[in-house]
Amino acid sequence: MKNNQLTENIYYIGVDDKTIDLFEGQYVVPNGISYNSYVIKDEKIAVMDTVDKRATDEWFKNLNEVLGNSEPDYLVILHMEPDHAANVKAFLDKYKNAKVVVNPKTVGMIGQFFEGLDLEGRKVVVAEGDELSLGSHTLKFIMAPMVHWPEVMMAYEIKEKILFSADGFGKFGALDTDEDWACEARRYYFNIVGKYGAPVQALLKKAATLDIQKIFPLHGPMLTENLGYYIGKYDTWSKYEPEDKGIFIAYASVYGHTKAAAEKLKEILEQKGAPKVAITDLARDDMAEAVEDAFRYDRLVLATVTYDGGIFPCMETFINHLVAKAYQNRKVGFIENGSWAPIAAKKMKAMLEGQKNLTFMENTVTIKSAMKEADMAQINALADELLA
Repeated sequence: MKNNQLTENIYYIGVDDKTIDLFEGQYVVPNGISYNSYVIKDEKIAVMDTVDKRATDEWFKNLNEVLGNSEPDYLVILHMEPDHAANVKAFLDKYKNAKVVVNPKTVGMIGQFFEGLDLEGRKVVVAEGDELSLGSHTLKFIMAPMVHWPEVMMAYEIKEKILFSADGFGKFGALDTDEDWACEARRYYFNIVGKYGAPVQALLKKAATLDIQKIFPLHGPMLTENLGYYIGKYDTWSKYEPEDKGIFIAYASVYGHTKAAAEKLKEILEQKGAPKVAITDLARDDMAEAVEDAFRYDRLVLATVTYDGGIFPCMETFINHLVAKAYQNRKVGFIENGSWAPIAAKKMKAMLEGQKNLTFMENTVTIKSAMKEADMAQINALADELLA
């Protein structure tokens, strides 16, 4: 472990995982993921969360390097998800005198994950606003239920003005990856936290009362400057407001005819002056990135075929993801294709009708089997309405 000292008294002991292929069993992470963990060394020593079981040995090695001959006094559990809490029992077994800092909801979860773990006399139960003194450093606890589990809390270190933000402000990608923060943080947010906009808004209101100079999340880089940018992104995302003006076309095509119609719409939109048009093949491209882009832009076009009396499976999956993540406040257009029963637009609208503040375009493009010259009028009409 190199350059692990973040401040005079706070150390990084997390681990980059470059071997993982799917985060949470479903999200492609080509640049890996970091499991972040920290140590505050003061009169009392606090370890902030553990790591995933995939990184157990390296984490204990990092911890031992920082501790030296000392022993930790506390293990603070901000989040019980296994990528952060897999080593709670191993830690408590090794450090018999250490206490675990939890909130009431965490206590029950520990028992669910670690059968037979006896916390009698070893737990410090905290609630909103409670403080834990380590000496010159003090942790103030902020409950953050449903960001994105019910037991989540954050800790504000008063002296150094650091917010230990659990999964908040996290991103995909190992720490040694040189990439733009927003792209992978956005994909992370909408696919993992996105359903819980209201709890994130409640958290941001609490955060606004604190003088936060640094944010230390459980995934991704420590944020130490220009915090208004990151907090602003979270404010926009959690309000379900479009981040950028643009049109995102998501298509599902069997033999290429629906793809051709989607690509023709993109071409026409660009010819008519649309500043940004993005397009994705739902059968081949990353579904999580498609969800991200649907939330990023203010307009969406869904293009698919009628299939088994419904819609093509990957399009159905995509819309289900949008509904699950509370998709709202957007304009939505439709392209449908059917050889004998073109009903895909009706089916897609029905799936989205319960969502808040969606405006469906009046012009629906209906292709019968293959796109023809006569279909250009429909595509142009949808393009004009999207750009109006």
